Amino acid sequence: MADQRPNIIWYCTDQQRYDTIHRLGNEHINTPNLDRFMDTAVTFTHAHCQAPICTASRSSFLTGMYPSHLRNSRNGNGSVSSDVEERLITRLLAEDGYDCGLVGKLHLSGGIYGREARADDGYRFFHYSHAPRTDWQRRGDYYEWIEEQGANADDVLAQFDARRRPRREDDMPQGGLWEPTADEDNAPPELHQTTWCTARAMEFIDEARDDDRPWLISLNPFDPHPPHDAPWEFYRRYDPDTLPMPLFRESDVATQNQISDAGVDFQTRSHHPSHWGFPKITASYYGMIELIDEQFGRLLDHLEATGQRENTIVIFASDHGETLGDHGLALKGCRFYEGLVRVPLMISWPGHFEAGVISDALVELTDIVPTLMDATGVPVPDDLHGESLLPLLTGDVPAGEHREFVWSEFADCINLPDESRATMYRDRNWKLVVYHGNDIGELYDLENDPDEFENLWDSADHASVKAELVLKSFNRAVMAANLGPDRVMRY
Repeated sequence: MADQRPNIIWYCTDQQRYDTIHRLGNEHINTPNLDRFMDTAVTFTHAHCQAPICTASRSSFLTGMYPSHLRNSRNGNGSVSSDVEERLITRLLAEDGYDCGLVGKLHLSGGIYGREARADDGYRFFHYSHAPRTDWQRRGDYYEWIEEQGANADDVLAQFDARRRPRREDDMPQGGLWEPTADEDNAPPELHQTTWCTARAMEFIDEARDDDRPWLISLNPFDPHPPHDAPWEFYRRYDPDTLPMPLFRESDVATQNQISDAGVDFQTRSHHPSHWGFPKITASYYGMIELIDEQFGRLLDHLEATGQRENTIVIFASDHGETLGDHGLALKGCRFYEGLVRVPLMISWPGHFEAGVISDALVELTDIVPTLMDATGVPVPDDLHGESLLPLLTGDVPAGEHREFVWSEFADCINLPDESRATMYRDRNWKLVVYHGNDIGELYDLENDPDEFENLWDSADHASVKAELVLKSFNRAVMAANLGPDRVMRY
């Protein structure tokens, strides 16, 4: 008998902030396909990642567990921990009859040089591309695809080759603005890695399967991750002079560098946003997202044309955000500002989930796994940190109700000497950040200070609020601890 469970498209961008959707209030960016997708989806405006860094976040949202519990928090790790491997939703779905595929990044282990140590992850169809570089040992499927299109991949991706583009003294660690012109472009749209992701995904969708076997395809383009290198066709659509500057006060430089000097790692030190090249960088960042929007729309149109839209859950999300000049910072690291930990999240299944609903419920990316388990009939383990969104998606609970708080962590996530550890506890009105091992932290009144400028950590008037949140945050950390093997006997 044919398996009637839903297919799944999980589209995950890299380093996309929550405030980059036109229909959600950003009048400066063009996202017509995401705007259109919202008509069929439940859109979450307060979805938060569980770590503001790739490997920790991806390990978390692919398992429904917090990064520290999984022992897989560091970018650059040499292998995938067994705690992640055993709980990967793609592995569990594959074992339950799903045909699973991946295109683009995975990043459950270190991806430098274009090669990543894989676990038993459940992916049969696997077309891997981390950063679209040409100067790494393993050039991979994306490089070969460019050649198949009749182009020279080394020339198309020249901007990623450190041998052909020497590092400038003022570059960000991952590259700042690589500004294209009509004559000297970055990778053009038709040969872009984001376009390749769509092409390979459509190949997977079109494959014949016995007994209508359900499938899952995970798309993971590298964009809008730095370097900020939008193709000319998309970069030229944004006039930097019309774009707002990042959230910034002159006092931010001293405040942020005091945190860094105390031993809290970040990929950049704070400067006036113009030092990094804003708002030109914003123009490129928005151009990269508009190309994603175009390709996401192309994928939805193909799904519709093949008659599979009605039986497919489509998820659009990102792994974490980007400071994008806020508070004088660029890139990411051990901070928990909304631009870093709050991400897009939209979920659609026509005829099964609510359509056109905008929810301001507090949501974690850990909630995606139990939601998919509920929707596909896979048993949900009792110890998951994620909480299924299914009652909210089906309209059985009000759109604004889900969690009382969200949680995020940082545990030696980036290759910097301080090996920082920190946690964030955020409820509807307050955000508490503790930088562990450093006698500093942050407390923000989000109702009156949504842009997180006024740190109340040392405010005597807020000492009782701080104490209450510290206790709640500590309780969350203890209750999320990894207890090891299951108990199977009395003692």
